[in-house]
Amino acid sequence: MCRNIRTLHNFEPPATGDEVRAAALQYVRKVSGSTSPSQANEAVFHQAVEDVARITAELLDALVTAAPPKDREVEAAKAKARSEKRFAA
Repeated sequence: MCRNIRTLHNFEPPATGDEVRAAALQYVRKVSGSTSPSQANEAVFHQAVEDVARITAELLDALVTAAPPKDREVEAAKAKARSEKRFAA
């Protein structure tokens, strides 16, 4: 489940709110052991996603680095090349 959480720090353009929320959702799903909460847990599940997303956004805003920002397209191409090499027939 957590394989979909990607590094969000130090990219150009910066991570979007949707990317932060998607990572938060994956995290809460993993921690709770549930991809879809029961009705009894739905409110607390969604509140946890919002809280994690908010804290993650605060973290990303506060982090500093001397490294130049990574290019999303270049990093995606590298990941694709690694995947092709790993799963080559």
